[in-house]
Amino acid sequence: MAGPLLLRSLWSTGKRSLSSPSASSVHLKSYLSTARALSTAANAAAAAVSPNSTLDPSRLRNVAVIAHVDHGKTTLMDRLLRQCGADIPHERAMDSISLERERGITIASKVTGISWRENELNMVDTPGHADFGGEVERVVGMVEGAILVVDAGEGPLAQTKFVLAKALKYGLRPILLLNKVDRPAVSEERCDEVESLVFDLFANLGATDEQLDFPVLYASAKEGWASSTFTKDPPADVRNMSQLLDAIIRHVPPPKASLDAPFQMLVTMMEKDFYLGRILTGRVSSGVVSVGDKVHGLRITDSGTEKIEEGKVIKLMKKKGTGMVLIDSAGAGDIISIAGMTKPSIGHTVANTEVTTALPTIELDPPTISMTFGVNDSPLAGRDGTHLTGGKIGARLMSEAETNLAINVIPGMAETYEVQGRGELQLGILIENMRREGFELSVSPPKVMYKTENGVKLEPIEEVTIEVNEEHVGLVMEALSHRKAEVMDMGPVPGSAGRTKLSLTCPSRGLVGYRSVFSSDTRGTGFMHRAFLKYEKHRGLLGNVRKGVLVSMGFGSITAHALMSLEPRGILFVPPGTETYDGMIIGEHSRDTDLDVNPVRAKELSNVRAAGKDENVKLTPPRLMTLEEAIGYVASDELIEVTPKAIRLRKRYLDVNKRKTMSKRAKEDCKKSCGSLDKKMPRKFSGETVIRQAKQVSISTLVHGFNLIKYETKRRRIQNAVADTSGAPF
Repeated sequence: MAGPLLLRSLWSTGKRSLSSPSASSVHLKSYLSTARALSTAANAAAAAVSPNSTLDPSRLRNVAVIAHVDHGKTTLMDRLLRQCGADIPHERAMDSISLERERGITIASKVTGISWRENELNMVDTPGHADFGGEVERVVGMVEGAILVVDAGEGPLAQTKFVLAKALKYGLRPILLLNKVDRPAVSEERCDEVESLVFDLFANLGATDEQLDFPVLYASAKEGWASSTFTKDPPADVRNMSQLLDAIIRHVPPPKASLDAPFQMLVTMMEKDFYLGRILTGRVSSGVVSVGDKVHGLRITDSGTEKIEEGKVIKLMKKKGTGMVLIDSAGAGDIISIAGMTKPSIGHTVANTEVTTALPTIELDPPTISMTFGVNDSPLAGRDGTHLTGGKIGARLMSEAETNLAINVIPGMAETYEVQGRGELQLGILIENMRREGFELSVSPPKVMYKTENGVKLEPIEEVTIEVNEEHVGLVMEALSHRKAEVMDMGPVPGSAGRTKLSLTCPSRGLVGYRSVFSSDTRGTGFMHRAFLKYEKHRGLLGNVRKGVLVSMGFGSITAHALMSLEPRGILFVPPGTETYDGMIIGEHSRDTDLDVNPVRAKELSNVRAAGKDENVKLTPPRLMTLEEAIGYVASDELIEVTPKAIRLRKRYLDVNKRKTMSKRAKEDCKKSCGSLDKKMPRKFSGETVIRQAKQVSISTLVHGFNLIKYETKRRRIQNAVADTSGAPF
């Protein structure tokens, strides 16, 4: 790597020496800025007079803005829109979903169009969180360039590597934008260091020589300026985004498309409108489309290309600024929206009726986690929601799978549906949206999706980047060691005294529910970012990561008198006055076993006057869980009850006697099978031998019954053999 680093440093030094401003260039820039304003107005008038000018592909630029979470993509989009004269009603204008504005994250990719110097720029804002990586994968195929935004203080992180790998895979030549250079801790030396780290990342991902020669700009999206040279306070005449827009025109190639070929478009986004029906958005691969044209939908199947539907273009639209404008026609290379068809969805092709070949579909990484959605069957079901049946839940999930390719929905038994996705946050957003729409449902804990290759069990491994204070490193390391994490790198954070940065790899199952524990251990001062890395051999059983729970055995309203006596038993999850039922979880036990309690017990009244006054009830505030915390907390024998007004934890079997019966039956099966294994197990054996001699018992039941074997040494041998063979996460 020394050779590429030296070449990169020499290239960047030569570039800066050639681009250093002089006194004459300052006057020239002042003159040019005035000329630009005049030419922009003239170009807008010319475009209005000539409607067919938008069909020239050489004047189009399709660019995606990609970055790690919180590195400034959406703020940058705001400044670009304002630079080009768009009216922005509020900050983070591209975050149009209510959950995006509430949580401050981008959930879905969005397209907008801006005009600059006689060119039309189609800008795509993408999410930065690892759970929404599918949004990035499906849009990089319809652009010719990308702006890689990197925080100059933090440098490239886990998701930076993921989005950059996708961009390089499609042959894009990204423009590196070092953002937040106005911070006091960011110096020119720090920017050079981050630039070298990004160059190493390019080289490690197999970038070509042309991609390695990427342009670099320095910006402060918050202040609204970008510069080709490092500065913290640019002159007033260039304190804008013009240099970034010029770099896009200069370095991003126009789309290679033919206007003479028949019309074809690959659908990459889909919206639903009450009046227009399905609005299909995508990049026109070839040809010209106009309002009223006859088109049909095509899809690729195992037997070949299949026609889905034949229809007519009713409306032709294009995103402009923060709104949608109607257009009469559009040409190859442009990103447009079509209304008039009811069946095509994402990944399908819309083309002229004479076209019989579909475009290649979008390839996405497989999901890594799954949850089971079902009907809410608790005693409090039906009080809050309006959509209660399994049919309505299934229809809503199928509709979500049409617009979000990163989610798979598989119908199961007894009106249940297995939903597969990228992470607990992505599925948590889906559950929260359904909850706000009036759905009631029960959700199982997340399960990691394994692979088997050459008889070896593989599990998804994630790359984790952590930044914490020095005094919290021990707690974080201890917690992650129980979750089978392995430290790859560790060192101080540049420019931040007393901060430590950790780079680790950890199984996805070990990170489920860890974010809330991490926030508690670091007192809210730590940062943790994660992204999928690869599939790897199963790392063995996890340590003890959770205590038992306090389970209600009464129905009614919870009383403060009962909670006062339960406080010494553990941490409470509910306040007084909450409705409860048999099997509902009301707290965490201080020990590893579950405890059945009665939280509805009231103080007995009598007609005897007491000598002293009643004691004052003082309770510790309960630990109220959010939806994401509940998803990471529940165990395999528990469920989450989700309603529009409440989130409750409960046992899968509500009746205490049934829970004991099921537990006793499992123990008897384990004792029977493990007892025979204890007698018949040879001195030398493999995991296949264990499973072959316990064909009638599931692996999970077998693992839970290991503590019934008499001899500790033989029990450990069986446990390790089964874990190596099956990868059971128990």
